[in-house]
Amino acid sequence: MTREDRVGGNPEVWTQDGLGYDSGVDARLSRLWDEHEIKDVIYRYCRGVDRHDLDLVRRCYHSDARDEHGSFEGSVDEFLLWLESLLVRYSWTMHCVANILIEFGDEANVAVSETYGVAMHRSPEKKAYLNLVSGFRYVDRFERREDGWRVAHRKVVSEWSIHPPDDAWWEIPEHLDQGVRGTSDALYTMLSTLSSSGGNPGGFDVT
Repeated sequence: MTREDRVGGNPEVWTQDGLGYDSGVDARLSRLWDEHEIKDVIYRYCRGVDRHDLDLVRRCYHSDARDEHGSFEGSVDEFLLWLESLLVRYSWTMHCVANILIEFGDEANVAVSETYGVAMHRSPEKKAYLNLVSGFRYVDRFERREDGWRVAHRKVVSEWSIHPPDDAWWEIPEHLDQGVRGTSDALYTMLSTLSSSGGNPGGFDVT
């Protein structure tokens, strides 16, 4: 089957033995599900960073993945240590992603995604490089293995960066709900209502 067949030019069915697909599933629906799962990983990575949930960030990568992230390049474990050293300098971060384009080649279990994003960073320190808004792209190689689609190799491409002046920041009044890092955030309270077992804050299927 050609790449065009899998992407949607031909309704021919195909089977991924041992990876969760049943015979007879339409190729186009299967590919849409692949795209959904890949996007879900990207979104949950952003949640993990902004909520300071490094366990969730780790689950977005295969154990042997590599990350090229600005001045950093290394393994997942090394990346998490580096990420932690950055996050503690900020009061909060917010990663917003869009324009996610996913390409599939001849290998059924490999994909490349390009994700446009904007990240905001706020620190109690007044240093410009700690209070900035930056534009970037995640260029990822995804692989589907027994634990599903995960990042096998990520390269972060910087596009632009600005430092908003201090008077551009407006402090949120104390009586309003505010985002916090960790499980005390409103997200986890709401997730706990999904089931008597407390939901699945990590976001990936539990088997």
